[in-house]
Amino acid sequence: MHPDARPAALVTTGVFRISRNPMYLGLVLLVLGVAIMMNRAIPLLVAPALGALLHARFIRPEERRMADVFGTEYARYASRVRRWI
Repeated sequence: MHPDARPAALVTTGVFRISRNPMYLGLVLLVLGVAIMMNRAIPLLVAPALGALLHARFIRPEERRMADVFGTEYARYASRVRRWI
């Protein structure tokens, strides 16, 4: 599903019990792992920069959209499941 699309369901099971954004978390961890494998300090800066970009460009707007569509159900979910991990 496209990140800007209207959400059809609030999924709270599986990996979504641990993280509200498992796909973004996985991407940041992948970049971090590659940076560690390269054994260089500079590439390590890419992971937090990517995390900040994802947070600003995708996560915040998605959270607003989820709150608009699912209201208190999403608020309860967001209060018990962390954004990243």
